[in-house]
Amino acid sequence: MNPLYEHMPTSIFERMSLAAARQGAVNLGQGFPDFGWPPEILEAAARALLEGSNQYAPSRGLPALREAVAYHYRRHFGQDFSAANVCITSGATEALGAAILATVEPGDEVIVFTPAYDSYAPMIRRAGGSPIEVALQPPDWRIEADALDAAVSPRTRAIILNNPHNPTGRLFDRAELDLVAKCAVGSDLIVISDEVWEHIVLDGLEFTPLATLPGMAERTIKVGSAGKIFSLTGWKVGWIVAPEPMSNALAKAHQFLTFATAPNLQAAVAFGLDQGDEWLVPMRRDFQRGRDRLVEGLTRAGYTVAPSVSTYFLCVDLERSGVGVRDEDFANAAVERAGVAIIPLSPFSEQPPSGQFVRLCFGKRDETIDAGVAAMAKARELFL
Repeated sequence: MNPLYEHMPTSIFERMSLAAARQGAVNLGQGFPDFGWPPEILEAAARALLEGSNQYAPSRGLPALREAVAYHYRRHFGQDFSAANVCITSGATEALGAAILATVEPGDEVIVFTPAYDSYAPMIRRAGGSPIEVALQPPDWRIEADALDAAVSPRTRAIILNNPHNPTGRLFDRAELDLVAKCAVGSDLIVISDEVWEHIVLDGLEFTPLATLPGMAERTIKVGSAGKIFSLTGWKVGWIVAPEPMSNALAKAHQFLTFATAPNLQAAVAFGLDQGDEWLVPMRRDFQRGRDRLVEGLTRAGYTVAPSVSTYFLCVDLERSGVGVRDEDFANAAVERAGVAIIPLSPFSEQPPSGQFVRLCFGKRDETIDAGVAAMAKARELFL
């Protein structure tokens, strides 16, 4: 078998969720909300299933959804997109795979900011490229000019930027985005901008799409996700947005990955994007309330929690919390002996990380959060 996959460990997310199920533990690890979603979108999906087509959708996506995505970004961020710029994918992970395969050639290097979503590096290698890690240093997790510039070489082809950032919950500020844009323009690089968390921004902050910066519209491949916008992660409906003719090459890569996505789900997402702006504010309010409840509980239990202003994740600094063990050892003990599944940060990078951190999901019902906090208190006592 291909050694890239033959020797690849099972994803940390899958391992921890399986352990949670096996132990009957509270799952604060894998990122799926459990406190609800807009029922109108579910009803739209059911109607489309019963009344619409159940055959192959066009590979690039239903025209109604492609136009809805373009209109969504014109409306929210003033971006000059049309349906021709959009390709619908089976989730954002597939969108990232298509973007990498369409961009990277053998021998290319791709800059990745770590800690990073664990699909980036394997897909870069599958395309024949090499991931070049730029480590974001805790506790601030900022993009620094010197570290970024040092990673660029004559073989650099692209940068992958995840903003808002999973797993740290950072929202990169304009100065950091300007650093990425300056690097991309100056070295003639493509940026694959993983912006799936763009609407889950808390504390009244605002998200800035990378493509809106000077010089970036023509070199940015944007990845978005209906699963994140509407808390329907199991639907696996995502998209790529890019300038022509780049979008045409991306669509060709996509057609030989999944070809097309379920038409009833596409129709429902189109409905949600066109009709659902009023859902965004209460959604952010619910996530912010969940974050505050989890932070308060963890702090009361003796943990030091890193700031989080986006995504539905926060990180705990084990060393500053008085827990002197590796993050993976702590996570394994937490699920097996304390009854809570969490995610260690070390699998989010290939180089040894600075510090020991674990990630928790706060997109949960109050009772789930409270049970998770109680289990985390028990987990800390195991190492005191």
